[in-house]
Amino acid sequence: MDDLDRAIIMHLQQDGRLTHSQLAERIGLTPSPVLRRVKRLEQEGVITGYQARVDPVAAGRSFEVMVTAELRVNNRENVEAFEEQVASFDEVVECRRLFGLPDYLIWVAVADLESFERFLTAKLMDLPAVARVSSHFTMRVVKPRR
Repeated sequence: MDDLDRAIIMHLQQDGRLTHSQLAERIGLTPSPVLRRVKRLEQEGVITGYQARVDPVAAGRSFEVMVTAELRVNNRENVEAFEEQVASFDEVVECRRLFGLPDYLIWVAVADLESFERFLTAKLMDLPAVARVSSHFTMRVVKPRR
């Protein structure tokens, strides 16, 4: 991957709807080589897809909470069951298994505090493998995920 590939990726991360002509203009190439590079980056798995960025306020999910979770017992059965269940929750926008404690870092996005409390008590804390959860509320987003 060279500087042109990195420039293509940067521009597509900023606006995934750019046409190949617009992208070519921004990086100083003609459309044909840009198209070839984009296709190659897709085939190599560097570009894995395109998606819309959604305004959390407009979507009714502006209340974001980072939750850490620890499991009672870290065996394969508990881990697989926990991960499958958490991945199925619409409120969970991202979940990462960590080394050490806590076991998981979970980003939750809901409408408000009441919705979060319902999610936490009726879904997450109700999972059999969960020993402990801790919630960290977002004061302000300094740099959003891309």
